[in-house]
Amino acid sequence: MFSELPEKDLRRLAESMQERTYSDGQEVMVEGEGGIGFFVILEGSAKVSVGGGDVRALGPGDSFGEMAIIDGRARSASITAADGLRCAGMTQWHFRPFVRDHPDFAWAIMQALVKRVRDAESR
Repeated sequence: MFSELPEKDLRRLAESMQERTYSDGQEVMVEGEGGIGFFVILEGSAKVSVGGGDVRALGPGDSFGEMAIIDGRARSASITAADGLRCAGMTQWHFRPFVRDHPDFAWAIMQALVKRVRDAESR
């Protein structure tokens, strides 16, 4: 998602994010609840579950949380930390202006969301 961003934009993105660490088994997001954060996994892993069933695993470089801050609706999945999860997180009030000001990042977000929809439809 970030490969198309110039170095200066990556620095600006990193400056607007804060690191967070989660213990193994700790819920990071809960399906059905509201949310104001977008996260990128720096280390460790996380499991994604929908309706109580695991649907996929996430690792370094993967992101989550953008759907709820884009449309303002409840979280569509739960995220549970594993393997010493360390993330960089950005709040909605930083995410929206960054996306507006960086069309390459906006395009990358759209591509990631389309991939998720296609993967979900193929199940």
